[in-house]
Amino acid sequence: MEVTGIITAIVIGLIIGALGRLVVPGKQNIPIWLTLVIGVVAALIGTFIAAALDVAETPGIDWIELIIQVALAAVGVAIVAGTRGRSHR
Repeated sequence: MEVTGIITAIVIGLIIGALGRLVVPGKQNIPIWLTLVIGVVAALIGTFIAAALDVAETPGIDWIELIIQVALAAVGVAIVAGTRGRSHR
């Protein structure tokens, strides 16, 4: 992966993290930086899953890959918000 690819992955990950947080209902008591980290990790894992399912390279926007990434980010945000919320009470 080239430097531009890594930077692009980070930027996309930041957007994915924000979208994942929007998908999860209710208030999440986690800092925004943690949401962004979850988004970057979800974007990377989602890309590998999309490649394994052979849907990573499609003409135009890779909607299936994007949906996988946002779903992973939402799950990650929900898990972290649930465990962080319980540990701070």
